[in-house]
Amino acid sequence: MFGLNQKEMLEKMQQSLVDSKAKLAKIRVFGEAGGGLVKIELDGNRKLTSLEITADLKLIEKEELEDFLAIALEKALDKAEEINQTEVSSSALQFLPGF
Repeated sequence: MFGLNQKEMLEKMQQSLVDSKAKLAKIRVFGEAGGGLVKIELDGNRKLTSLEITADLKLIEKEELEDFLAIALEKALDKAEEINQTEVSSSALQFLPGF
């Protein structure tokens, strides 16, 4: 099916993907809302690594807390997505001659 060079190239591409995922797993991005009342940390693979709520839950409305969580998560996801796309693109470019 694949020639030797094609097979080697496929193996290198797969290893590059594994390496990229490992590198992304070590990267941390943060999102916060409500002046730091809600803080979310994700890795570069967009996996949740930490969630912190510093607000006194007796003093905050449920809807407000939900809004803060959504905002913090969206900020962290945007940063993680940007880093993820950059890393994946960088890995892919090494296999595309002429770019």
